[in-house]
Amino acid sequence: MTDLQPIRRALLSVSDKTGLIDLGKALAARGVELLSTGGSAKALRDAGLTVRDVADVTGFPEMMDGRVKTLHPGVHGGLLALRDNDAHVAAMEDHGIGAIDLLVVNLYPFETALARGAAYDEMIENIDIGGPAMIRAAAKNHAFVNVVVDVEDYEALLAELDANDGQTTFGFRQTLAQAAYARTAAYDAAVSSWMAGAIGNAAPRRRAVAGTLAQTLRYGENPHQQAAFYTDGSDRPGVATAQQHQGKELSYNNINDTDAAFELVSEFAPNTGPAVAIIKHANPCGVARGATMAEAYTKAFRCDQTSAFGGIVALNGELDAETAEVMTGIFTEVVIAPSATDDAKAIFAGKKNLRLLTTGGLADPMTTAQTIRQVSGGYLMQDKDNGLITRDDLKVVTKLAPTDAQMEDLLFAWKVAKHVKSNTIVYVKDLATVGVGAGQMSRVDSALIAAKKAERMAEALELPAPLTQGSAVASDAFFPFADGLLEAAAAGATCVIQPGGSMRDDEVIAAADEAGLAMVFTGMRHFRH
Repeated sequence: MTDLQPIRRALLSVSDKTGLIDLGKALAARGVELLSTGGSAKALRDAGLTVRDVADVTGFPEMMDGRVKTLHPGVHGGLLALRDNDAHVAAMEDHGIGAIDLLVVNLYPFETALARGAAYDEMIENIDIGGPAMIRAAAKNHAFVNVVVDVEDYEALLAELDANDGQTTFGFRQTLAQAAYARTAAYDAAVSSWMAGAIGNAAPRRRAVAGTLAQTLRYGENPHQQAAFYTDGSDRPGVATAQQHQGKELSYNNINDTDAAFELVSEFAPNTGPAVAIIKHANPCGVARGATMAEAYTKAFRCDQTSAFGGIVALNGELDAETAEVMTGIFTEVVIAPSATDDAKAIFAGKKNLRLLTTGGLADPMTTAQTIRQVSGGYLMQDKDNGLITRDDLKVVTKLAPTDAQMEDLLFAWKVAKHVKSNTIVYVKDLATVGVGAGQMSRVDSALIAAKKAERMAEALELPAPLTQGSAVASDAFFPFADGLLEAAAAGATCVIQPGGSMRDDEVIAAADEAGLAMVFTGMRHFRH
């Protein structure tokens, strides 16, 4: 094998015909013979190009609705033959097999059919067979053969040919081969995952996951860590699908925190009123609803103004000029919203370090999806936490029942607690968080920390008392002892929402009654590790 290999013959067979004509013309202008199939051949001929049908090479017509057309030694021999192996060359000559130096294939649009919810039979027909087989053959023989599976690589191929007098380098072919194997792996992952769902197998023996590079990142969580951002092809509104209007590229931590912020604020449907979530290090430091978006932001900001500095802000509706103006009072890393007015964009334009993202809508908190976490030697996979509790699901367990206003605060606190790292304690008053205790090893400590933060904010805002006075409190899991609940009562909480289910529920309920608290059980917990 020599490093440089010429391209004299190419097979083009694509489902996505974007750029096909321009590529075909560019190859023909370089003297490359074109082979093709079906619709690709027709498109090239209609553009005035000379194309030889693969059926002429194989001696067999396309058959079985196109299921059989390239699975033939005339094609695979041309892709797999080692050009520097005398036995391979002799076999090609004996059987009339011509070398194929370039394969351009993109696969049946299985993922597109999946995204639109196609029926089972249509999904089966969108499983490509010949395409992956040719791709793998060409990629294996990258010592001699170029394989292109992405439209984005057409220009790179032509640039490589221009730079090397119609030839490609071994390193270039290696890069194409790696991309090709990744593509077939992603394709098979999509098919196998779909089929597991279609047959109701929640835990198949083998599970494959795949992604497409969206962005190389400057570094990961810390500067000494390399990182990249991959998308999974879904159209869920959020950081992966958002449009960035200004500011430098998002960092690893920006992406992680922005996702957390938007998923949280998406819990609050726009028809229930404006809502804002402020996130710092993947935990909310302020969440609120208000009569206007500006009011919601102001209420959220009052929860923890110190932590909000350099944070991420998510809105459940359009960013308007009034809200944008209020936000410019402190440094914010990212603002993400379904949309933004031109006036709001103009206000933010003066903040060059602020990133503004719009998503076109909210994420559906009820969508079924999978979450993945790597551990040494493997990874954990589980259903996304889309658990929903309504007022009708709550069980009043104390002598005192919550008032209607308290019930609203309790349900609000419960939604927020779902998005806070465990152990979680969240204080809420008037549909705004007033204290958040996140990620402590002890639930008592979470209650204390949240209350202490509220005290500090009361001092900073020159309030007569912490806003936890008269608040509702949520615990993401049951109180194993009464101590955590009593700390919340000491902070001024008057009502509690928690899952229940502790061996000491009776003791906790008795303590709540003695403290004059109203308490409801959800029967559902929201651990978030």
